[in-house]
Amino acid sequence: MDPLVIAGRQFRSRLIVGTGKYKSFQETGRALEASGAEMVTVAVRRVNLDRSKESLLDYIDPSKYFLLPNTAGCYTADEAIRTARLGREVGLSDWVKLEVIGDQATLYPDIQATLEATRILVKEGFTVLPYTSDDVVFAKRLLEAGASAIMPLGAPIGSGLGVQNAANFRILREMITGVPLILDAGVGTASDATIAMELGADAVLMNTGIANAQDPVLMAEAMKNAVLAGRQAYLAGRMPRKLYATASSPLEGIVR
Repeated sequence: MDPLVIAGRQFRSRLIVGTGKYKSFQETGRALEASGAEMVTVAVRRVNLDRSKESLLDYIDPSKYFLLPNTAGCYTADEAIRTARLGREVGLSDWVKLEVIGDQATLYPDIQATLEATRILVKEGFTVLPYTSDDVVFAKRLLEAGASAIMPLGAPIGSGLGVQNAANFRILREMITGVPLILDAGVGTASDATIAMELGADAVLMNTGIANAQDPVLMAEAMKNAVLAGRQAYLAGRMPRKLYATASSPLEGIVR
């Protein structure tokens, strides 16, 4: 067992998946099943909460999946705080994946507003998992504010570019030790997820990389395997990189 632990709660899977952009609720359900994920993010502002008609929530079994409401679509701290409160009031969770977007073109986070919202929501009893930049200074400030994880983007949301700044991510891995470091955004295919885990991510959160694949269900399974392989490789420790060749078989004892 190598569980992911967030705020004292254990998860067997280190893959966290979103629920947007699928062709149908049925496809969403099949992809979730194939991913093996236990934690599933749901956009509070984009789901039918009163269940007056068919809803995404009808396809997510709360006894099987841990719902993580997110504040997607919020551009101010006040918006994000109200959205988190709404998610709690309707019974989704007192956990929140906090997103406060600062730029519409790149969907980069407004880190100052994120910090402000984190402070307030933590004081109100929320378990806050903030989407942020790969800036280690702000990561430390989020920790001081009470964040239960640090979730830097690997690349812009929905870009599929993979981890664009591996050096910054390695620095974050060295500095962030008290809470999980979760890659959030930028994964396009299985190798991107593996690289993130090999760099030391405790988990990977993704949506578009699965939902926009030609076969989302098969890609969900690929992502499950990729995250597992990357974690195992990180724990195993890779061989040192060398400029010159080293024979696979030792030369000592060879009959000449």
